[in-house]
Amino acid sequence: MTELDRQTAQLPAVQHLVVRYAKRGKMRFASHRDVARAFERGVRRAGLPIAYSAGFTPHPKISYAGGAPTGVASEAEYLSLALTSRRAATHVGQRLNAALPDGIEVIDVTEAGEGPKGSPVGSPTRDHTTFGHLEASQWRVVLPGVAPAAAQQAAAGFLALGQAPVERLTDKGIRRLDARAAVVMLDVLDKHEITADPDGGPMIQQGAAATGLEDCAILRMVVLNTAPAVRPDDVLTALRDRYGLVPSSPPVITRLAQGLLALLAGANVS
Repeated sequence: MTELDRQTAQLPAVQHLVVRYAKRGKMRFASHRDVARAFERGVRRAGLPIAYSAGFTPHPKISYAGGAPTGVASEAEYLSLALTSRRAATHVGQRLNAALPDGIEVIDVTEAGEGPKGSPVGSPTRDHTTFGHLEASQWRVVLPGVAPAAAQQAAAGFLALGQAPVERLTDKGIRRLDARAAVVMLDVLDKHEITADPDGGPMIQQGAAATGLEDCAILRMVVLNTAPAVRPDDVLTALRDRYGLVPSSPPVITRLAQGLLALLAGANVS
C-alpha cells in the first residue's frame, strides 16, 4: 500500500459506481479471485481515488456481484467501486480499460442507482441500487455434436419436470440442489440467429460457419440468481442424466445478460 493509498484510506467515499464488464477468451478460465486481483491492480494503475475499508489491513472498497463460474465467458459481470472524489463515469471506464488485462473489458459504468443516458425506467440499470436488480441471468450454451432436435426434446422434457435433483462436487463436499426450480426459460436457438461469438464478444462474421457452430445445438436459458446458485452446468447435468444429452466436446457457456427477471424472460440477446 503506497503513501498515497494510506492518505486516501482516511477519506470517506463520496461516489459509488457500478461497472459492467465482460470476461472473454483466456480470461474465462480465471477464477473469481484472479479477476478481483486484476481489478485491484487495474484500479491502482488507472489512478482512481478508491476508498478503503477501516482497520489494520485496509482493503479497496470493490464489491462484486456473483461471478460467472471458472471456465465460463460472460458479457454481464458486475462490480461496484467506492471513490473518495467524484469522477465522470465515462472517464473511469476508459481508464480501467487501459489498465486491465486482455480478456477483461469494461462495457459500461454508471452511478449506483442510475442507468446509462437514455435508459428507460424499468430497465435493469435503473430503479435499483447497486446489484438489487440482478434477479436472473440469461445464458447461452453451445453443445457440440448435439442435434438441435434432440436438444429441443430434452429441453421440453426438462421444463415439464416438477423438480430435477442434481449433485455438484464443491470444496466442501457434495452439494445437492434442484436444477429445475431456478430455470425460468429454456429453449433451443437457431444457429443463424447468433449475433455474438460463443467465446464472448461481438461476432466479426455472421453465420454458423464463422464460429464453427455447424454441428451443434445452442441452448438459451434464463436462470434465477439464487443462493446457492444454480449454474448452467447443473442444468446440463440434469439433461444428461435424464435425457442422455451429451456433447462431443466440452460445452461453451456464456452469460449474455443479468437483470430484472421480467425483462430477461422476454429479451432476445443471443
